[in-house]
Amino acid sequence: MTAAQSSSSGHRATLDKHRDDVSGMFDAIASRYDLLNDILSLGQDRAWRRRTVAAVAPKQGELVLDLAAGTGTSSVALAELGPVVVAADLSFGMLKQGRLQYPELDFVNADALRLPFGDGTFDAVTISYGLRNVENTLGALKEMLRVTKPGGRVVVNEFSTPSNPVFRHVYNNYLLRALPPLAKISPNPAAYSYLAESILAWPDQQGLADLMVEAGWTGVEWQNLSGGIVALHRGWRP
Repeated sequence: MTAAQSSSSGHRATLDKHRDDVSGMFDAIASRYDLLNDILSLGQDRAWRRRTVAAVAPKQGELVLDLAAGTGTSSVALAELGPVVVAADLSFGMLKQGRLQYPELDFVNADALRLPFGDGTFDAVTISYGLRNVENTLGALKEMLRVTKPGGRVVVNEFSTPSNPVFRHVYNNYLLRALPPLAKISPNPAAYSYLAESILAWPDQQGLADLMVEAGWTGVEWQNLSGGIVALHRGWRP
């Protein structure tokens, strides 16, 4: 097996994160994606979503890009506060499921490394649990900067590194041993093995902040959620 891996339990990407592999993997889990998120996070994903919306702080009439929006659950939460939200995702399967669940949203197929939007289009850009799946993190951060208006903001909600060493050890064991068996209710359980591996290979809070600064974002800061299982990073376009 090369870039893409398949098994009797389904299709998954590798840490090379080739676009077609990532897209195909998410196509296969779209129908139960939101349910699995809720189960595997023990319901914490709802609290993390609320904190993300608060960090974006969207205002009435603003234009917000929700990148890697999946089925649009995060987009709906943003739109409730009054901005115009564009829900963008690479996976056609996720977009199809999203249009069924939230027909009122504007869904767009988009590659994070080649966004189909002009320079300085959005007041804010946000991405939840998606930056980790792009094959060029720095390139995606630069693209998000390009489509953000001067003075606009970015919020990255992503799995991260628990700050307590003991808790980190317990959490890492959960990812490697408990998460894949729990994911058997998914139509593509193999995808959740990739999920565990990609979280463990992801930069810690400072590492992601450094990449954001390198991409051109200023005033970069982060806030740990659930002890650092997830971190919210925020920055501004000069």
